[in-house]
Amino acid sequence: MGRVIRARFWAICVLGLTAPLAWARTPKPLQIYAIDVEGGQATLLVTPARQSILIDTGWPGFDGRDANRIVAAAKLAGVKQLDYVIITHYHRDHVGGITQLAQKMKIVTFVDHGPNQEDSDDTRHDYAAYEKVAAQGRRVTLKPDDGLPVKGVTVRVLTAAGEHLKDPLPGAGEANPNCASEPEASVDNTENARSLGVLVTYGRFRFLDLGDLTKKKELEIACPNNMIGTVDLYLVTHHGWDQSNTKSMVWGLHPRVALMDNGAHKGGSASVWQIVHDSPGLEDLWQLHYAVEAGKDHNVDESMIANVEGGTDGNYLKVSALPDGSFTVLNSRNRYKKTYKK
Repeated sequence: MGRVIRARFWAICVLGLTAPLAWARTPKPLQIYAIDVEGGQATLLVTPARQSILIDTGWPGFDGRDANRIVAAAKLAGVKQLDYVIITHYHRDHVGGITQLAQKMKIVTFVDHGPNQEDSDDTRHDYAAYEKVAAQGRRVTLKPDDGLPVKGVTVRVLTAAGEHLKDPLPGAGEANPNCASEPEASVDNTENARSLGVLVTYGRFRFLDLGDLTKKKELEIACPNNMIGTVDLYLVTHHGWDQSNTKSMVWGLHPRVALMDNGAHKGGSASVWQIVHDSPGLEDLWQLHYAVEAGKDHNVDESMIANVEGGTDGNYLKVSALPDGSFTVLNSRNRYKKTYKK
């Protein structure tokens, strides 16, 4: 009996010693918040090392609505400052909230593609406002193939200022079979075509955000060869508008899951919804809003929509990703979540 008791005692001691070690080896997630800024973009990433990256800042005005929602998401994620704010381009729904946000939260480094390249009064105005705020901190201009010094996570620039990476990413570069039937795209002289697009990699998990990159620029990296390869999570480009999201690009990416940061009456084009929905291998599409003009046949099930038609706005979608490539998407409105295993 004494030997049995001693054996049990030592078993408990061994478990007590090894359990904390096993817990310590459990990887922390990369958190991604798709924040509702009513058809603009504001995507917050918090790395396992607690570094924070915000991609775009939503709209100005509305009594600081979008800045307040970003601050609220940062608080939920447990970060008190924004280490990096990436501005994909200088349209108001992406850069407009920068002034109000900087008044509410410390921004360490401003990241962009360089000077405004669009000939319009609104964009010149919004770029000037951005320059004024960015002068208060550190400003970095990135070009394709550049990255950010983020611990444990790789942030790589694929497109910027109308340019794109020159060589395929590792494992990419195969001929894209969708290109043969792709219509020719027109030239876009707006800031959309200059979007700073990034691929974020955490172990085997890959997340793509191309801002509002338009069709001709998409095709430069999708055809005739796919220079990006496949991704696990795709932020549907340009809020799901049909100026972007060529079939060659979307189907070439072969996303497992797509998030559409559309508004109730902005983005979410029925034709784009169908391209994404039909993408080979897609497991699910999630939306920030019910797209009213697209109709019932071109919206996902209500459980996967953060803000339903006629409902309360401000709900977000949260992704928690692990380095083995698995991730979970949570709808803050109804707490519905789904895990995608690698």
